[in-house]
Amino acid sequence: MPGDDEIITDLDTEECWQLLRSHELARLAFRLVDEVHLVPINYAVDHDTLLFRSAEGEKLLGVVMHGEVVLEIDEHDDEIARSVIVRGQARRLEEDEAHRADNIALRPWVGTLKYNVVEIVPREITGRRFVLGRPWTHYLPES
Repeated sequence: MPGDDEIITDLDTEECWQLLRSHELARLAFRLVDEVHLVPINYAVDHDTLLFRSAEGEKLLGVVMHGEVVLEIDEHDDEIARSVIVRGQARRLEEDEAHRADNIALRPWVGTLKYNVVEIVPREITGRRFVLGRPWTHYLPES
């Protein structure tokens, strides 16, 4: 059994970017007036930023009104879980910049039209790796 210092370890910045590049679905937290919203988005990494598309609505309005956001991804298997959190500033790209989304693997998951491209410039990226002890297996009835 691993020691306490091996159960949870911090990921370095490059490990975080590798995980961000290997995923395309995340959760985005943003503020709209006096409420915090949490929504799933699909995204792609563009150099040292993240891009996603958005239709008109609360998410885009929240980003335009208050650009500070948090994005989170995670993955797990039976033995290990990893989580990355990006804190940063989001902004809707102007038309002359939005073409950046055409040059990366930013694929929509649904067929709705999303003309707005949003960039997240990370201020802080942190990640953790967890060794799963699966304590619930100790409580399974024997067959």
